[in-house]
Amino acid sequence: MKKLKVKEIIVVEGKDDTAKIKQSVDADTIETNGSAVNQSIIEQVRHAQSKRGVIIFTDPDYPGERIRHIVSKAVPGCKHAFLTRAEAKAKHDKGLGIEHASKDAIRQALANVYEIEEVSESDIDKSDLFQYGLLGGSRAKERREKLGAVLKIGYANGKQLLKRLHMFQISRQTFVDSMEKILKEEEDE
Repeated sequence: MKKLKVKEIIVVEGKDDTAKIKQSVDADTIETNGSAVNQSIIEQVRHAQSKRGVIIFTDPDYPGERIRHIVSKAVPGCKHAFLTRAEAKAKHDKGLGIEHASKDAIRQALANVYEIEEVSESDIDKSDLFQYGLLGGSRAKERREKLGAVLKIGYANGKQLLKRLHMFQISRQTFVDSMEKILKEEEDE
């Protein structure tokens, strides 16, 4: 079977992520070697962005989100790929990361890449997050995880969710439709 070729260079956290990506697709990577992203790595990513484009593909945890934030702030215009926590969970231990995901999950995440060109103001605000139980409720974390999976934007904590919705220019209608679907599924449980 011929592997999918990815034009952009993929930013990952480490060598295990690179190995898993290369098993799944034909791609080049830049490894940040952890969440202390140094200036040399930022320069590599800038150069990659100017030549071929960049996809940031980090683990769905705090260090991964920190790396995503540092790199995307330093190098505007990067694309983003996400795995859900369930897709990135190790089968037999407590590991969480790209290296534990299936090849199909990695291919799907790369197929769902978000490209951010222009930032337009989203009309979603904090009151919407409270209205749909995404902040402050007993099921808030679970709902944020589900919303991140449905919208393919990854998990975000309560503080970061609104920023993420705005960053990916999620429309109010898409947000409402997604939340209505999630609430309907909860009723049916």
